[in-house]
Amino acid sequence: MKLAVVTDSSAALPQSVEGHADLFCLDIPVTIDGETYVEGQNLTMPDFYKKMATNEELPKTSQPSLAEFDELLMKLQSEKYTHVIGLFLSSGISGFWANSQFLKDEYSDLVVEIPDTKITSAPQGQMVETALTLAQKGYEFDLILEKLNEQIFGTKAFILVDDLNHLVKGGRLSNGSALLGNLLSIKPILYFNDQGVIEVFEKVRTEKKAIKRLVEILKEETADGDFNVAIIHANVEDKAKELYQNLKESGFDEELSIVSFGSVIATHLGEGGIAFGITPKVY
Repeated sequence: MKLAVVTDSSAALPQSVEGHADLFCLDIPVTIDGETYVEGQNLTMPDFYKKMATNEELPKTSQPSLAEFDELLMKLQSEKYTHVIGLFLSSGISGFWANSQFLKDEYSDLVVEIPDTKITSAPQGQMVETALTLAQKGYEFDLILEKLNEQIFGTKAFILVDDLNHLVKGGRLSNGSALLGNLLSIKPILYFNDQGVIEVFEKVRTEKKAIKRLVEILKEETADGDFNVAIIHANVEDKAKELYQNLKESGFDEELSIVSFGSVIATHLGEGGIAFGITPKVY
């Protein structure tokens, strides 16, 4: 078996897989003030936040290009890959997963599977690492998929955003009435539900109490099992580091990292958001 793993630029990839020969990434463009950008090519994150702050209209994101995915599959087939796993951002916040299904059976010499991650960012990156690592360990394709589905089922993310306007206006928050929280000093804790859709999990008054509750939820969710946990932030690294330190000092012993949201997800969350991504270890 020669396996290729394809993801998109919303995934926060672990350093262990960056530059991996069997990993391929589809870009998700961001449009700001009529100009189209791709993070890492003609856009840095500091520039992204500056542009977002100085423009009246919110940035817009597109789906990855289905045509580029089609061309990539053709290329992989010509390079004698036999299997492909696609791990893209949740079907609950993007239509790309549904559209990608049309390409699964188009290549007779490729076995293509595209499970719905129901997530994005660091947990999505962990799934990419899982697929590549298991392939390197010699796991059969069906077993890799089984382990990925186990990981998808156990993955969770909880988010505290500074301003709900981005999610509501972008249509990424399913129960948009939560916008009222902005007027009442309520800080809703959001989460990805079982369908990979962002919803309100709890409403907490004041940010300080919301962060305390976020930590409580994290500890509850990781009480049983072995997990990778990522603190994910939108341009508030100091807040993320403080959380990291508090967790370590409290005896939290799960594997813990700090990553930043890329431009695709930060477009919808806005600046100042902070989250936990919880991904079970499956090998």
